[in-house]
Amino acid sequence: MGRGRQKAKQTKVARELKYFSPDTNYRALEQELSSRRHNDVVTDSRRSAVDTDDSEPAGWDRWPSEDDER
Repeated sequence: MGRGRQKAKQTKVARELKYFSPDTNYRALEQELSSRRHNDVVTDSRRSAVDTDDSEPAGWDRWPSEDDER
């Protein structure tokens, strides 16, 4: 397939995706969000009980120093 036909096909697919609007099931969305909120609360309470050490590992720098680049 030539580049023109391929580009036209990609444009057609992109346009279909852009303007596609499926029916939204708000009840299912509400149930999913409420179950996540409940799970997040449980997870947060467990997380606070566990020692969380967010420090970086020893010897690890996010940005290399000028000496490392040589």
